[in-house]
This record gives sequence, structure tokens and C-alpha cells, in this order.
Amino acid sequence: MAGPVTVRYFAGARAASGVDTESCAASTLEELVGRIVEAHGERLARVLTACSFLVDGTQTRDRSLQLSPGAVVDVLPPFAGG
Repeated sequence: MAGPVTVRYFAGARAASGVDTESCAASTLEELVGRIVEAHGERLARVLTACSFLVDGTQTRDRSLQLSPGAVVDVLPPFAGG
């Protein structure tokens, strides 16, 4: 069953989504990505192709990852600089 997770957007992902943080119900990272693209559109979809994700502080690109209710997912586009 999909539980609520907190999504935090950074840099270009924040600009593309138009929000800093939101709550979304999803059971996997793939489902979450689909829901946030549906909510925010093609601009965010393009940014997400280059993003990595932190799920409760652990980096992943595995979109089949199961999300626990209450998880925190950080959406991290590539950052420039050092």
C-alpha cells in the first residue's frame, strides 16, 4: 500500500517543480517519479532524467526501490562547481 512520503526538491528540480517540499503517496521510487511528473509536467520530467535521489539519506538511482511510509526523498540534479 502506498504511504505518504516527503519529497524535497533542490536546485533545478525545485525550479522545475515550483515547490520546495511536498507530500506524495507512493510505494516505489518509480511510482513517486510518475506522480510528481504528472503533478508538475514535462519540465520536471526533463530535469529528472539527470537527477539522483536520496531516500532517507541514502543515495540511489534504483527506481524499483520500495518506499516506506514517512520516507524522505531528496531530488538532486547534478551540481556544478566544487
